[in-house]
Amino acid sequence: MRIDRLQVIDFRNYVEAELELGAGPNLLVGANGQGKTNIVEAIGYLGTLASHRVSSDVPLIRRTAERAVVRAMCSNEGRALLIELEITAGKANRVRINKAPVTRTRDVVGVVRSVLFAPEDLALVKGDPGDRRRFLDDLLVLRHPRYAATKADFDRVLRQRNALLKTAGMARRAGRDGDLRTLDVWDAHLVEHGSELLHGRLELIAGLRPHYEAAYAGVSGAADTVGLHYRTSAADQDDQAIHDVPGRDDLAAMMRERLAQVRQKEIDRALTLVGPQRDELVLELDEFPAKGYASHGQSWSIALALRLASYELLRAEGAEPILMLDDVFAELDAKRRAHLAALAQRAEQTVITAAVHDDIPAGLVAQTFEVVSGTLAPSGTGPSRHQPN
Repeated sequence: MRIDRLQVIDFRNYVEAELELGAGPNLLVGANGQGKTNIVEAIGYLGTLASHRVSSDVPLIRRTAERAVVRAMCSNEGRALLIELEITAGKANRVRINKAPVTRTRDVVGVVRSVLFAPEDLALVKGDPGDRRRFLDDLLVLRHPRYAATKADFDRVLRQRNALLKTAGMARRAGRDGDLRTLDVWDAHLVEHGSELLHGRLELIAGLRPHYEAAYAGVSGAADTVGLHYRTSAADQDDQAIHDVPGRDDLAAMMRERLAQVRQKEIDRALTLVGPQRDELVLELDEFPAKGYASHGQSWSIALALRLASYELLRAEGAEPILMLDDVFAELDAKRRAHLAALAQRAEQTVITAAVHDDIPAGLVAQTFEVVSGTLAPSGTGPSRHQPN
């Protein structure tokens, strides 16, 4: 998969810009705040209909504009594909593929696959469990787009169930009987969608683990060992990790049993305590929790290994994603930079951003563009080869 031509209109700080991308590395160079990451964000949005930076679409639309447009001509296994997105604040996105309107999100999600490594990825190691859950779910949807609907259904049920628990809890604190007659119904929905999402996450981790271990060994070059496990609130003990992939029915039974065990606690706290929203992706270094144990350099290696493992997993399953490296070379030491540059060079298509040319490893051959105040211009007449100073 690669993007041959990208056009953005009223997207972030771009009034209108068009970019012809080539196979292999494509380099966007410009000072901070000029719009490099906005291009990376637009490419990511094509495949997920979501931004990696903000939860709302509003910031994506240029100030004073009514809507933003992202349009891409893609090549996928020799087949041309035109994808057009129209983003309007407060309204549903309008999407067309090869000029035909698309009404279902699952028909768009995953068509353009990309893997992004950015400085914010350090939060995968040092951040909250929610950062790691989001990583899993984003990759799960890229791998199997049908999980976008599963996740949306689960989130809807969770909101409704929490609202019921909260209303009942307020009534009880006021001395009235809380109406929980429909709680069993919401339990059934929670188990249905939650066990499906849990199964998808566990399958994903099982597939990701060997790529992750190999990627960490490659980027760190050290004798450290890393682990990747899943801890679920559906188990009898909250700190119990699941190392295999039980069947969906087994997971559903586990969730039902655990919900029955904690029902009174949920009523008291007015909060759903069982489900994927409470689970944790456990990252270990030498059998210790990476968060709080790993050094700064080791944390970078773990975060980079997670993204490279994601790339290799998708690639191994027949759909090589676009690799995007957003302003990360300046954050890495020489060894990690060289490893990442070698991967960027052999990938089908890579989009790299950097503040200055000196941040790019020596010898990396890339088609280069200068980014200044929301404008894009080719640097010279051909590919740039970055040489040491």
